Amino acid sequence: MADFMLTPRQCAEVLRALGDETRLRILESLLVEEKCVSDLVKEIRRGQPHVSHHLRILRAAGLVEGLREGKRICYRVTPKIQRALRDSRGQALDFGCCRISFPESVLLSQAS
Repeated sequence: MADFMLTPRQCAEVLRALGDETRLRILESLLVEEKCVSDLVKEIRRGQPHVSHHLRILRAAGLVEGLREGKRICYRVTPKIQRALRDSRGQALDFGCCRISFPESVLLSQAS
């Protein structure tokens, strides 16, 4: 059973957003913990404009959200995605149109 249902258009947007290695790496990182852009730049080893571009796409797809902390913007996986992972016992995200599993190391960190 799906954790939440997406329209075909929303599903296509999520799949497009996840269809890039950099965006998948960012999402996996944010599943572990909230991070600011500068943290992601260091971890992903890409320039700030590159990381920000990919974060915009993930935000537009409803997968992550930005929280302003002074001059910095930190990102986290949206509460809806966090809830869906918790409801599936951290095994996968079920969008109704598709089911996405993440590496076990990422999912184990979500469970704790």
